[in-house]
Amino acid sequence: MLGPYRIVDSIGAGGMGEVYRAHDTRLGRDVAVKVLSRSLTHDPDSLRRFEQEARAAGMLNHPNILAIYDLGSEGDQRYIVSELLEGESLRARLREHGALPARKAIDYAGQLARGLAAAHERGIIHRDLKPENVFLTRDGLVKILDFGLVKLMSPRMPGGNASADEHAPTLPVTPTEPGRLLGTVGYMAPEQVRGNPGDHRSDIFSFGAILYEMLSGRQAFRADSPIETLNAILKDDPPDFFELGLRVPAAIDRIARHCLEKSPEERFQSSRDLAFDLGALSGLTSQVVSHPYLRSVEWRRLWRPLAVIAALTVVALGAFLLGRRYGTQPPPAFHRLTYRTGTIVNARFGPDGQTVFYGARWNGAPIEIFAVRGDSPESRALGLGNAEILSVSRNGQLAISLRRHPIGYLRDSGVLAQVPIAGGAPRELLEDVEAADWAPDGRGLAVIRSSGGKSRLEFPIGKVLYESVGWMSSPRFSPRGDTIAFVDHPFINDDRGSIATIDLRSGARNAVGHEWQSVSGLAWWPDGREIWFAGEDGMPARAVRSVTLDGEARLVAAGPGALRSRATCRGSTTRSSAISRSTERRSPSRSRARPAARSTVSTSARSTAPPPSASAMEPPRAFRRTGSGCCPFRGTASRRRSSCCRPGRASRAP
Repeated sequence: MLGPYRIVDSIGAGGMGEVYRAHDTRLGRDVAVKVLSRSLTHDPDSLRRFEQEARAAGMLNHPNILAIYDLGSEGDQRYIVSELLEGESLRARLREHGALPARKAIDYAGQLARGLAAAHERGIIHRDLKPENVFLTRDGLVKILDFGLVKLMSPRMPGGNASADEHAPTLPVTPTEPGRLLGTVGYMAPEQVRGNPGDHRSDIFSFGAILYEMLSGRQAFRADSPIETLNAILKDDPPDFFELGLRVPAAIDRIARHCLEKSPEERFQSSRDLAFDLGALSGLTSQVVSHPYLRSVEWRRLWRPLAVIAALTVVALGAFLLGRRYGTQPPPAFHRLTYRTGTIVNARFGPDGQTVFYGARWNGAPIEIFAVRGDSPESRALGLGNAEILSVSRNGQLAISLRRHPIGYLRDSGVLAQVPIAGGAPRELLEDVEAADWAPDGRGLAVIRSSGGKSRLEFPIGKVLYESVGWMSSPRFSPRGDTIAFVDHPFINDDRGSIATIDLRSGARNAVGHEWQSVSGLAWWPDGREIWFAGEDGMPARAVRSVTLDGEARLVAAGPGALRSRATCRGSTTRSSAISRSTERRSPSRSRARPAARSTVSTSARSTAPPPSASAMEPPRAFRRTGSGCCPFRGTASRRRSSCCRPGRASRAP
């Protein structure tokens, strides 16, 4: 017996003591009793920490915080009485099952954030959040445990000094030595690692580390030694989920990384705001799929109808294939999206097939990346500063170019960086990159960069696939990811060239079709049988063309001004093209062409079913209509009226 509590069984033990299952003889309920280890009963620091845990948690009344019932002593034994929990710690769950489903992780994270908000609003910082101190009950509740390292933010603690300021080290009875590290390695905030006094935002960092671990099944910061782990907390970012092969919703990825910002000023500023954002996600990650009840049938009665259906299907398929081969195709239709004055440089489709990311210089401002959708007339700046879009992955990652600068006629180079669509700070990857494209699985980038006076195509980064004494542009992965197409320009400062491919299995280079007087931009047709590009072959301006891998070329679209093929996107029943168009005046010398009128970006669409080898979500093509056949939007101070357009619909003959 410990006072009125009859010990029933041992639950576990920790560094501070043991926890028992007990029965409260006064109220007739089962409780948990935490008994301070006898070896610590004469240690003043341990006694203070033990008592402050009880007092801190005891002043909180929240369903996501362990309820404290009593603090007592029996002889020289000190004990805390709390509610009895049935379940397991988050650490045990992660150790046994690994990463949690996104829906479950969001649920647990939301409860944890609400519990933290309740503590912070009472002026209490936990300072030792980790999976071991998060308990999951059998009925799905999350409980925060162990307030032994709690710090007082405001004079609301029982017995606190009313004159204490918010930087008081801990409870008034537990001073914190300057430079002393408090917390658990791997979950401490950078300011805790430096030995500085933390605040409620330190708990938010620890929360982010827990959320990351729930989603990935691995610690956000873990190295070979504690010192290296602490250094990683100060300098490194956790690996991106897509690099780990995990499909995590972009919104929850953004929240986790916002919590893990190195600077407290850049994190969530309150746990209440964090809980609100998580609550908004609670219904976005689950899908309800209904399965109709299938009655048993006598299949012998159905064989004749099924045979008729199969025959009709064969006939319809034959008609469809003949129509594809010999039918006529109307010109693409366009729908305008933006109405601003300036220059559009690049355009790529997002993973949803409806969002277009583009780089533009609006109203004389420096280049910036924007996003626009067909259902909204306004473009949204991504807030990435002076940056240009290079590629968008299926996993929601942007490849962008920072600090881009000219390195020759028609050529720019910059620092390749990666940033989630949902937002965050760009992570710089490689310098001196001219162009890049994500692999279809989103796990690697093909890049074109200059080295030693030669142009190199690399995939993965560092492995040279092809080297040219001229220059290269527009690397594009095939839909299956086994081939990279690019434009091979044999001469520096000249945009004449040919389409070429590299087989990633054999490394063989293959020229596709003949050389064009002017060529730029590439995009694969969804079935991988054609490559679309913008080319000029004796016409006044470049037009959108396509060429099969056997070299058979055809005209796709033409109009005033010049076109540039840019990107690929997915759609279910339409094939779309993002086009930037510019009507221009050209000088007699093509190398000195200067655009002087309108610049637009649009998406075109044809209403047609995807080919048999293409997914139902295969994307449309994206193009840019440039201001000049050879030098689009460069070296000119003229102002152009630009617009982005989304897919329109047009019929197609069978």
